[in-house]
Amino acid sequence: MTQRYCLALDLVNDPQLIGEYEAYHREVWPEIKKSITDSGITAMEIYRAGNRLFMIMETDASFSFERKGAMDATNPKVQEWEQLMWKYQQAIPVAKEGEKWVLMDKIFSL
Repeated sequence: MTQRYCLALDLVNDPQLIGEYEAYHREVWPEIKKSITDSGITAMEIYRAGNRLFMIMETDASFSFERKGAMDATNPKVQEWEQLMWKYQQAIPVAKEGEKWVLMDKIFSL
């Protein structure tokens, strides 16, 4: 069974930093791609409007946010990537303390 999740995050509102962030995402490290697929994420897209990011993830039955978090916590390359990305990212106003990507609620479906 495929599950879809949508998440939001902001970037620091600086055109140069946004450009650098997008450049990293044109050449995502292979270890990061592997960590994503190994966690049960089968498809992922990120869109940008201004400095707001919107992520769509599709997952298989093996995926859970808890499992992904535990895998990431023990993966030094993921930790390096996340620390690097935080230079460009900032939490959205409704984020809880320490939360980056915020899970969005679906309010409409056709």
